[in-house]
Amino acid sequence: MQPFPLIVNSLALVCVFIALVIPNRISNLDIGSLLVLPLEIFALGLLLLPGRIGLWLHWVMAALLSLGVIFKCADAATFHVFARPFNPLFDFYLLINGMNLLSGVLGSVGALLISVLLLLTVAVIVVVAFWVLGRVQIVLRSKLIVSIAIALIGVFIWLLLHFNNSKRASLQFYQHWLAHTQSIVLTLRDRQLFQQQLDGDDTFLYADDALLTGLSGKDVLVVFVESYGRTVIDNPEFSAHILPMLERSNQQLLEKGFIARSGYLTSPTVGGLSWLAHGTAMSGLWIDNQIRYNNLMLSQRPTLNRLFKQAGWRTLAVMPAITMAWPEGNYYGYDKIYHAHNLGYQGLPFNWVTMPDQYTLAAFQQFERVQKTRAPVMAEIALISSHAPWTPVPQMIDWNTVGDGRVFNVQASSGDSPETVWKDKARIRQQYHLSIAYALENIVSYVTHYGDDNLVLLILGDHQPAPIVTGAVTANDEHPQKGSRDVPVHLISRDQHVMKAIERWQWTEGMVPSTTVPVWPMDKLRNRFVEAFSLPAD
Repeated sequence: MQPFPLIVNSLALVCVFIALVIPNRISNLDIGSLLVLPLEIFALGLLLLPGRIGLWLHWVMAALLSLGVIFKCADAATFHVFARPFNPLFDFYLLINGMNLLSGVLGSVGALLISVLLLLTVAVIVVVAFWVLGRVQIVLRSKLIVSIAIALIGVFIWLLLHFNNSKRASLQFYQHWLAHTQSIVLTLRDRQLFQQQLDGDDTFLYADDALLTGLSGKDVLVVFVESYGRTVIDNPEFSAHILPMLERSNQQLLEKGFIARSGYLTSPTVGGLSWLAHGTAMSGLWIDNQIRYNNLMLSQRPTLNRLFKQAGWRTLAVMPAITMAWPEGNYYGYDKIYHAHNLGYQGLPFNWVTMPDQYTLAAFQQFERVQKTRAPVMAEIALISSHAPWTPVPQMIDWNTVGDGRVFNVQASSGDSPETVWKDKARIRQQYHLSIAYALENIVSYVTHYGDDNLVLLILGDHQPAPIVTGAVTANDEHPQKGSRDVPVHLISRDQHVMKAIERWQWTEGMVPSTTVPVWPMDKLRNRFVEAFSLPAD
């Protein structure tokens, strides 16, 4: 065999080997992960079959190999951000959301270039898979007897390793395909189960004049804080900064007559997909994937917002991250939706973050709470200054100087770029905890500045930040276990009766939840909240 074909054919075999054994998580990639004998490589012997059958198998095996590599790459990305493997049934929409995020950070041209590169990468993987298997087929057919002998010896060695429980006997590629196949099947079954839950009876045994009477006349704000996870309290790297700030915040609240109680909720998501947490908390159903969320949006399931509306509140959404049409708002049933284009912000964006949290709350106050004669409001507010890339981090200013937001332009133009920050993991974590500190300081400052006897706030994180921040790991690809999905939750009010209504919740006094406080799944929040503040059924 001539040197050039020998090199090319050897390279083809190496490519196939690497595709079969390379792990689907960046953290698992090391020399040991490559020093294995994959049983799947001996399936290449099927390429010896002649004629149309051999050509058909060539196409099928190329498709399986290329899709396996693409899924491994997708797994690596979703594990890095969401601490879970890629699910093809409900994760492809991430491409659209990712494009929107990249457009906000890099501009439309930069986002388009990255999208084109991704498409080219997929095309290259498919073409290379077909090409390398073609080269392997040529090698096998040129040395038929030798190829069969090597395959038989290889299978024999693999069986010896396998029955001796050696980790060197690999079935990783097959197991990876099996896991994704099972995930698709389970997702389809879950869709049927969730539809049954949606179709089930969900009527509250409260007349309109008994619903949420414990909060009559009060403005109730359900405030979601982006990426506010339990890690800021449990992780010493963050807690050294956040815990003292929470203690100071509690003291500031007490000085103004406000009482705080705190606990933990388990979010259905981690690292992103905030709308799943919003859907879970508001609907009282566990919404941990896009399929469930889409089905929820088409249902008649009454949200917490709708229940407040039924009881006489004016219901609002304050969503500064919404920059395009948001048909999901129809499901939630708000009386008004405030978004990036009608909150009146005239300042510069903070990279992806359309406006700082202080402006969001100031605008809400001006638009909805200054009127003397009005119905009480129930507002679902999403604060986004703690959304990645966490640069620049806003700074608090005098509430009376917020104006139309142009006062924030200097802040929005300061600090390092996302590209600079994200080159250093330690810097990423620093920026993260600074943004959380700002978000919490902002809320407490709003309460102490604008709060009155008729203000009640339920503050909760939507999800933990990405594993790159928490350092969370998983035991294996299918069963994340070490990365907590818990988020803090706080209830703040001046009214002792409000706090007495939640005594059974056993939440901790103050702004720091204790380690022994009960942890609820987030889908329990709606019903327990309604039950605590409504008159009991006759």
